[in-house]
Amino acid sequence: MPQNRRDFFKSLGAGTISLLTIPGLSLGQVTERSVVFYQDLAGTFTRKQLTTDVVVAGGGLAGVCAAVAAARNGARVILLQDRSRLGGNSSSEIRMHALGANSPAQLRLWRETGLIEEFKLTDAATNLQRSFEMWDLMLYDKVISEENITLLLDTDVYDAEVSDSVLSRVKAISTLLEEYYEIEASLFVDATGDATLAAVSGAEYMQGREGRDVYGESLAPPTTDLYTMGNSLLFFAEKHDRAMPFTPPGWAKKFTPADFKNRRIRSWEYGYWWIEWGGELDTIKDNRQIRRELLAVVMGVWDYIKNSGEHPDAETWALEWVGMIPGKRESRRILGDHVMIQQELEQAEEYPDRVAYGGWPMDDHPPGGIYRSDLEPARQIQFRQPYNIPLRSLYSVNRPNLLMAGRDISASHVAFSSTRVMATCSTMGQAVGTTAAVCIKNNLLPRDVATDDHLIRDLRQRLLRDDQALLNVRNEDPADLARDARITASAELPKGKAGSVTDGWNRDIGDGQSHQWRAPMAGETPWIQLEWRKPKTIGTIQVTFDSGLNRRLYLTGQDSEYSSQIRGPQPEIVASYILQAQVKNEWVTLAKDENNYLRLRRHAFEPVRTRKIRLVVQKTNGDDLARVFEIRCYA
Repeated sequence: MPQNRRDFFKSLGAGTISLLTIPGLSLGQVTERSVVFYQDLAGTFTRKQLTTDVVVAGGGLAGVCAAVAAARNGARVILLQDRSRLGGNSSSEIRMHALGANSPAQLRLWRETGLIEEFKLTDAATNLQRSFEMWDLMLYDKVISEENITLLLDTDVYDAEVSDSVLSRVKAISTLLEEYYEIEASLFVDATGDATLAAVSGAEYMQGREGRDVYGESLAPPTTDLYTMGNSLLFFAEKHDRAMPFTPPGWAKKFTPADFKNRRIRSWEYGYWWIEWGGELDTIKDNRQIRRELLAVVMGVWDYIKNSGEHPDAETWALEWVGMIPGKRESRRILGDHVMIQQELEQAEEYPDRVAYGGWPMDDHPPGGIYRSDLEPARQIQFRQPYNIPLRSLYSVNRPNLLMAGRDISASHVAFSSTRVMATCSTMGQAVGTTAAVCIKNNLLPRDVATDDHLIRDLRQRLLRDDQALLNVRNEDPADLARDARITASAELPKGKAGSVTDGWNRDIGDGQSHQWRAPMAGETPWIQLEWRKPKTIGTIQVTFDSGLNRRLYLTGQDSEYSSQIRGPQPEIVASYILQAQVKNEWVTLAKDENNYLRLRRHAFEPVRTRKIRLVVQKTNGDDLARVFEIRCYA
C-alpha cells in the first residue's frame, strides 16, 4: 500500500477504494492489515471539473478570512475544507480560543480588527450561551452568505498539477459524497495548517527546529532537529448537584502530584492546553498515535482530579465533552521569498511590504509535552510592541501563484512560535485573500505586488478600508472624499475632537492621543457632519465605531477568561444611527440601523449630489458617549 495520502490517492487514477477490515483485530492491526480494492470511478464516484479565480484549501480561521476577503473584493472562490465544520482549532471539534496580539497585558490595545473582529463581535452579540457549535454556525453563515464563494465541506486536497512552476489545478475528493474534483484556478491559498497543498504541489517547505547557527536566533536550540511543538486535546466538564463518580478506562495513564509540579490545575470546566504530546513524532503522519496517547492522558488527568484526593472540590463535577481531534500547533512551514526570524519580531521590523501584524509572545513548548514534567510547559518571551508580517512571507518561493496563511507561513521555528495563534493567522488570511483579488483583477502574481511600491501601497489602503489594522499605516486613500471635508459636530469632548474621524487612524495607536470623536449621549441627540466647499457625488459611506479594543474578546470555555470580557454587544458600539445628506436644503435619509453590534458598517445607496452628510447617533449599546473613529465617503 502507498506510504502517504498523496501517493495513495494518485495510485487510484480514475478509481476509488473500499476497505475490507479483518474482524478481531485491534485498531492498530486493522490499519496495518486492511485490504485495498480499486474500482472504476465511473461506476461509483462522480467526476466534477470546476473553474474559479481562487482556490482556498483549508477552512480554519485563516482560510475562512482568506476566502471571504477575496470574495468581497470581487474574486470567485472555491473553499475546500476536509471537515464538516469551519473554524479549525477554534471549532467545536477542538475548542481552542482564538488568541492574538492583544493577549499580553502590555499589548492589550492591539486586538485585531477586520474580518476576525467582525466574527468575534457577531459571536459575542448572538451567542450569549457561549456555544462552540453556534460559533461554527456563524462562520458557516458568513461563508455561504458570500455569493462569490463555493464551499466544499468534507473535501480533501490530495494532489496538484504544476506547469513551469505554476499551479494550474488541484485535485480533491469527498468520500462522503463520492465525488472527485479537478479544480482549475489562477491563484491558490494554502491555509491547511499542515501545508498539504504546498507539499503535494512540490513547493519548498521547512519542518522542525532550526539550530542557533542557521539564523543567529538566541532562542533556537543549539542544533537543527526535526522536533516540533506537540498537539493538545481539550475537555469540558460541568458541575452537578450531587456526587459524580468517575471510573477511568483501563488504558488511562496514571499520574501523581510530581507530574504536575510545573502544570497548575486550577479549575475543572475547561481542559488544559498543557495536555500536550507528539512533538518528538511526525504530527501529521503519526496523528492517530498522538490522539490515542492524548486520550489516555486526558482520562488519566481527569482520574487524578476526581480520585487522587488532591482535589475534593471536584466531587460534583463530571466530564461533559472530550475532544477527539488533537489541536495541532506545528507541522510544515512553506518557504517564501522571506523567512521571518526572532530578531525581526523583537525589533518590529518595518518591512516595506507589511500587510498584517502579530504580538503573541514567542511561545515555545517542549517536544515531549506533558511527559517532561521537569520542564515548564511553555517558554514565553513577551514583546514590548507588536511586530509586522510581510507579504513576502505569505507566498511560496518556487510556486509563484501559491499564497499561504495560518501556521504554515514562511517563518523560522522561533518566529513561528508567535505567529501561529489564530487571531494573527486570521489577519494573514485577510491579507492574502485581498492580495489574491488584486492579482486576479490586474493579472498579477503576489510577488509583483510585494515588490512594487505603488502596488503594495494600494493593497495596504485596500486592507485599511476593510478595517485590517496595520502598524504605522494611516488612511491615505485618494478615493475617500471625506478626507477633504470640514468636520463639525453637535458637541465634542476635549479628548474626542470631531476632526478625529478624518485624521487617518481608525483606532487608538498608543501615541497618547484619542483618534475618535466623542460626544455625550445625554441631552441633545449627538450628530457629526461632513461638509465640502463644492457638491460631491456620494454613493457609499462607511463608519468605524469603537468596539472596546482595549479588552480581550474571544469565545472560550474557561470561565476565568471572561472576567475582562463582555458577552453581548460591546457597549461602546453605536447601536442605532441615521446617515443623512442635505439635498436641496432638506435632510434626506440615506441609511439607518437600529440594532448594530459591528465596528465597521458600510452603506451603499443610490448616489446623491450633496455638500453635507451627517451621522446622527440615537443610541449606543450602553456607553454614555457617542464614539466614532472614522467616517469615509466614496462616489
